[in-house]
Formats: sequence, structure tokens, C-alpha cells
Amino acid sequence: MKWQKLLAYAKEQETLLAKMPKIMVQVGHCSRGLGVEVLMEKLSHQASSYRVVEVGCDGACFNAPQIIISKNGLDKRIGKIDPSKVTVSELIDSLEEASDHSEIDAFFRTQHRIVIENCGFVDPGNIYQFIARGGYSSLYNCLQMDPEEVLTVLETSKLRGRGGAYFPVALKWKSARSFKREQRYIVANGEEGEPGIYKDRHLMEGDPHRIIEGMVIAGYVSGAAKGYIYINAEADISKKRIDDAIAQALENGLLGSQILGTDFSFDLEVRQGAGGYVCGEETTLLNTIEGDRRVPRLRPPFPTESGLWSRPTVINNIETLAFIPTIIADGGEKFCQVGTNESPGTKLFSLSGAIQRTGLVEMPLGTSVGQLIYDIGGGALPDRSIVAAAVGGPSSGMLPTKLFDSQLVPPVVHSSGVVLGAGGVVAIDDRIPILEVIRNLAMYNAVESCGKCTPCREGTPRIVTLIDNLLNKKGKKADLTELKFLADLLPVSLCGLGQMAGNVVTNSLELFKSELEAGLKTS
Repeated sequence: MKWQKLLAYAKEQETLLAKMPKIMVQVGHCSRGLGVEVLMEKLSHQASSYRVVEVGCDGACFNAPQIIISKNGLDKRIGKIDPSKVTVSELIDSLEEASDHSEIDAFFRTQHRIVIENCGFVDPGNIYQFIARGGYSSLYNCLQMDPEEVLTVLETSKLRGRGGAYFPVALKWKSARSFKREQRYIVANGEEGEPGIYKDRHLMEGDPHRIIEGMVIAGYVSGAAKGYIYINAEADISKKRIDDAIAQALENGLLGSQILGTDFSFDLEVRQGAGGYVCGEETTLLNTIEGDRRVPRLRPPFPTESGLWSRPTVINNIETLAFIPTIIADGGEKFCQVGTNESPGTKLFSLSGAIQRTGLVEMPLGTSVGQLIYDIGGGALPDRSIVAAAVGGPSSGMLPTKLFDSQLVPPVVHSSGVVLGAGGVVAIDDRIPILEVIRNLAMYNAVESCGKCTPCREGTPRIVTLIDNLLNKKGKKADLTELKFLADLLPVSLCGLGQMAGNVVTNSLELFKSELEAGLKTS
């Protein structure tokens, strides 16, 4: 189906569906544990006068399970539903009732939503709804342009990868394109195995076609005809919705041979990892796709020169690819209007921990830790006080409340070793001793080490042992010296896990030294 005909058909379908009363049920990994699937089944069987649609989560995880009822131009959000007790008639009857939306309003009020604008409001299983809202139009426009023109738009946007390394996207695509080899590959990294991070799952669950569109554009620009979406084995909802989206894109001529009647062809395949934080490291990911051990490769050569099966390979994070269609549609200059001069654009932040409103947040880069925790997250739970925030995951560190004005910009948020990473922010209150948090972060790195590099294999568990000494009040001053030595040694490791595993130590020695010294033997 040619583009104009496909677009007209999609708009016609959307107009017809918009007239029907509907209930959008936000089904995602965040609400599954709260029984949302029971709620979905109830509504599907009993709300006969409504079209019941399964959508992704809009980011307000604290309000789950939640639905949006749409009728006669009126939308009503209902959250924190108890699926085992609520009746369908109660939900329908509440459509006309006034309700307090202050929490929801506070959560969304200051956000700047670009990549998650559709999540929670678009049926991830309906390609025509996505197209009617502007989806795949950027792909169509790119196919009318020379790849170099598209690269110019990306260079203007200054888009950097959102997976943790923040490498310039245009430079990576251009590099892969420069190697004159027949076969090139695009890989979307959706492994996301670290604790406190759930942004990519939200995107795959809520707006899978946006990711596919970004991948096809990446293939066109970098000269690749084959792509892989790498998904964590536990992210079964993500895989199901990506699989369905790929099938729909193929059926409508947006994947496969001669896309939209052009000479460009691009195939896409899903691969699942068996789990493990280290699988998110790009060369380890490549090894697992090829069927080898989950260990990192020596670099150089870098993947853009020699990646999958020794061919030039572009590896981008899921969130990174989700930005591509919007940047193409709006232009690189508009993308630079938010964020900072050095780090333009928005970023997804996984906000969790001991706060009132947890969820997925999209804010301009440069937003402070305090804005996320207090303005959007609502601050501490009743009768508690926040003492610190873990930022950037286990390869980073923590900030005390006195540093909550620190800007969330890549790569380094604070010189003590706190990095932005994939954008996790976990609030910690006065119930948990800081030393226990330090130990948990260090232990995660020790457990997840693949064991290939001696400094990481031997150093990370030794760090845990030294921290255990402090926890048991058996520490010695020499233990603090050894911790510093190990933290300085770890960066010689091959991959990011080992290279950054010492950050939790350097961060603690600078910002939480009193907590460490409290574990020293007094006699």
C-alpha cells in the first residue's frame, strides 16, 4: 500500500473508532503485579457497550492499576483500582462524578513529553492509530531524502545516545556508513537489566511502532538492511507487543522488501537475552546474538567497524531510537530548544523509591534531582524524611539531600562518581542505613560480573567483603585505603560494568565518609 493511500485509510479508521465509547486499560509490567489483567478480563466481558482497549502505562505507575474512560468527548481517569473488588458498573457510573486529580496533575504538570506522549493513550496493537497520529510519516519523508540530508538534521539536533554512554548518534551512524561493506546491521538495545530502570520496557509496551520507525530510519541512513531488537527475557509484554508491531509493519509495507514502493528494504528480528546486567554492554550483547558467551569484546575495533559477524553495526538504545521520528518531523533546531546547550533534548527518568509518586518521567536534561523527587515525586512518605538519592544505577553512587540541586546532565552529575547512566533515580529515606545501600550497590556489581577481567572478577567481591567488615563494626582504617585502591584499579576492565563498579566506592568516600568510618573498630 503506497503512503498516501495508507495514511488516508489510517485516518478513516481513527475517525470511526473515535466515535465509539472506549475504556483504555493501562496494562504494563508495573500494573501486572497489582492485578490489572483481572481488571482487563472483567471489562472485556462486562463492559459490552464500550470498546475495551489494552494500552501501555502512561508513566504514572503510582496510580496503577488505572483506566481512562472516553465517552461523548469526555475523558475520565480512574486509578488505584482494586481489581478484585471493583465492579464494572461502579467504574462506568463514576464517569460523571467529580474526582480529585491533584496527584496526577502534580505528576504531569511540569513534564515535557516527547517520546512517551503516546504511551497510555494509543493502542500499541493498532498500527493505523499510530499512523493517524503522525507515525511513520518521518520514515516516508526520510525515504524522499538523501541519507546525508537526514544526518544533517541529526547533527543539528545534537542527539546523544540515552543508554548511558551518550555518544553522538549522527557520528555513530556516519561511522558505520563510511565502511564500504555489503552488509551492515542495526541493533536496538532493550536489555535493560539493571535495577531501578524501566524506561525501555515502557516504550516497547506503550509505543512499539515508534521504535520500529526509528530503527528503519537508522537502517536507511547507515546503509543497513537488517536489524535486531534485543529484549530482556523477562520482558514478555514488551516482546509480545514488538512482535505484533513488526507483523503489522510488514503487512502494511513499512518493513521488508521495497518499503513504501522505494528501492530500500529492511528486515527486523527480535532476539531475547537470557538475562544479566552485563548483556546490556554492547559488545556482550553482540556475542549473545551470535550465540557466544556473555562476555565483552576487546575494543577497538568498535562495533561500527566490526560488530555483528564482523560487519559494521550501529547499536542504539531503545529510548534513543524513539527520539528519531520526532526529530525528523520537527527538525533538529526544535529539539535543541529544551535541555542545556551541551545536552539538548529530554530524557526519560525512572523515578522510584521512598516517595509518594513513582513512575516514568520525561524532563529536559538539566533538571535537578530535587525537581524530580519533590515536585514530581511528591517528596517523602508520611512521617519519613529523605536522606539521599541513588542516581544512575549500580555503576554510579548517591547524592545527599544537600546536593539535590545537582543537574541531571550526562555523563557526570557529580565529581564524586555519580553519573546519569540510563536515568534511574531512587529516593532513600531514613529507614535504611546508608551503609546498607552502599553494600547493595556493590553487591549487585559483584554478582553481575561476567568474570572475564581479573580486576572486576576479584575486585568487586573484595569490595563487598570490606564493606561487610564496616557493617559489622569490624572495619580497619586499612580497609578504607584498600577500598580506594580497588576503586582506582577497576577502570582497566574491558566493559562498563567493571570500569564503573568503583564509582560507588569513590562516591561513598567523598560524600558518605562518616557513614563508612562509623563502621571502624573502636578498640
